[in-house]
Amino acid sequence: MLVVAAVGGNALLKRGEPLTAETQRANVRVAAEALVRIVRAGHRLIVTHGNGPQVGLLALQGDAYKPDEAYPLDVLGAETEGMIGYLIEQELENALGHDHAVATLLTQVVVDPDDPAFRNPTKFVGPVYSRNEAETRAKAAGWSIAQDGDHWRRVVPSPQPVEIPDLRVVRLLLDQGVIVICAGGGGIPVVRRADGSMVGIEAVIDKDAASALLAADIGADALLLLTDVDAVYEGFGTDAARPLRRLTPGEGRALDLPKGSMGPKLTAACDFAARGGFAGIGRLADALEILGGTAGTRVAQDG
Repeated sequence: MLVVAAVGGNALLKRGEPLTAETQRANVRVAAEALVRIVRAGHRLIVTHGNGPQVGLLALQGDAYKPDEAYPLDVLGAETEGMIGYLIEQELENALGHDHAVATLLTQVVVDPDDPAFRNPTKFVGPVYSRNEAETRAKAAGWSIAQDGDHWRRVVPSPQPVEIPDLRVVRLLLDQGVIVICAGGGGIPVVRRADGSMVGIEAVIDKDAASALLAADIGADALLLLTDVDAVYEGFGTDAARPLRRLTPGEGRALDLPKGSMGPKLTAACDFAARGGFAGIGRLADALEILGGTAGTRVAQDG
């Protein structure tokens, strides 16, 4: 099978951990071991990943140096896609004993400049703050902020992905047996001008939405949305919580899940499954078992 595995931010940085290269490499090494099991089982693999903490940190560094010369979010997205892709690429190569080719592709993703998300920023980036600190930083830098659990964070526009023009390069790599790391952080957000040329835009695309579009357009058999929770739960965080092991796209869309955590993953899973493949949501460590239907939550047209 051709599998798109979307690795959540927890694979790179757990909440409360320092955002250092050493910490991220150690976490990526663990993630690589889980992904390698998919390859060893004979499947072709595309890896996507998040970048929220990393792009937020780069934005902070730019503001601290010369705020009026800070790089826009599309450039920061490209920088983080290269940095994180490098770590994943190297750890996958090491875990595979260098007997498979692995490549990271900086991936442009087209969005609609009239997407309503540009008027309603919702995507969390960067570290967490107390409310007072977040409000102080927002006032100084012109940020939008929102509550994230018990903390506050910066939020930026998160438009829907429309097209992945670099898909033809992904296909070329797959045809040569390469494990492809692409669409990191949801890809680099760009818009098309009237003359057909493309230019970057200030946004961060949701990684799960971009992964679902990628999986559908590339003709993947399966989309795995890998996180630190073992399944989609009804009543998560309550005494009545129960895992939902099999869902149809219609059943998944009828659930009311938190927009900042499992909600986007289930939406992406339903979007992909509605187009004919099957999606799995669950723990990174259980990736191969989710693919085999013995762990996680499976979303498919036949449930």
